Amino acid sequence: MKRMSALIAALAIFLGFAFFMTKNTSSSSSKKKMPTIGILQLMTHPALNQIHHGFIAGLKEYGYVPGKNIKIDFQNAQGDQSNLKTMSTKFANENVSLMAGIATPAAQALANAAGKSTPVILAGITDPAGGGLVKSDRHPGANITGTSGESPLKKQLQLIRTVLPTAKTIGIIYTSSDHGGSYNAKKFARICKAEGINYKLYTIASTNDMQQVAEQMVSQVDAVYAPQDNGVASAMKTLTNVANQSKIPVFPSADTMVNDGGLASYAISQYDLGKVAGEMAAQVLRGRKTTNFPVAYITKGKYVINTKEAKILGIQLPDNIVKQAETKGEVFK
Repeated sequence: MKRMSALIAALAIFLGFAFFMTKNTSSSSSKKKMPTIGILQLMTHPALNQIHHGFIAGLKEYGYVPGKNIKIDFQNAQGDQSNLKTMSTKFANENVSLMAGIATPAAQALANAAGKSTPVILAGITDPAGGGLVKSDRHPGANITGTSGESPLKKQLQLIRTVLPTAKTIGIIYTSSDHGGSYNAKKFARICKAEGINYKLYTIASTNDMQQVAEQMVSQVDAVYAPQDNGVASAMKTLTNVANQSKIPVFPSADTMVNDGGLASYAISQYDLGKVAGEMAAQVLRGRKTTNFPVAYITKGKYVINTKEAKILGIQLPDNIVKQAETKGEVFK
């Protein structure tokens, strides 16, 4: 009897140990299966930060919650090209499940590091085909797709002409090394030319140039257009401080840039650019192929105004634009 009891006790201990090991092995296996997304952001400024926040929200829409069933490895290059290469290589070496690039240089670095296997999601990249990231918007052709947000340039020009009907010359400033900024600035210049509006193009090599270039520009123009450009966005407060001294309004492309001192914009949402990219990333994690997953364009804009800036400049914004900003857009005070 005692022998039987001892056998039963030994069997119970064995089964308990086996259950414990199975549970831990299962838990360990589960952890290994948790997908990792490497997010690479070019630098810190409000527009890119909004894209990042939107990306995480897009993942959550599909049930991917960071720390719960997905791991996020977020890296910020702080505008340093060598950091972009190092950080993208880090993702490749870690065999992340998917990479996401916020800003064209970040996306290009990821594309080089990912090879042809790891999916890369573009988050708010201007002109992805022109930047060599995809073969075409409808048929990306490889392991890269995502969102693009081309500013509604004709609406931007219409806004400037409505607010400043007597303006003769518009200054357009962009960063010479920023593909998206250059693309948007030159396209806006072509629209101005087609509309018979005088314009002058100004370039900065880095944010360090903004003070000097802005001082020259505001002495030669009646208004400034600031396109989707990472260098200009990072130096937006410097630009608007200089422009305010000469009572020259700045019309930026992004809502976040209006908050940083721009007068008004007809802008697409940077947050929405990120959110749709996050939703696309979730679909790719679930098995959708990037090859024929079309680039998604965010085209719906909204009026964004800065009433504090209007007072500083002594400009009366048209009532219809103010009302639209109040009801369907954004108002910064």
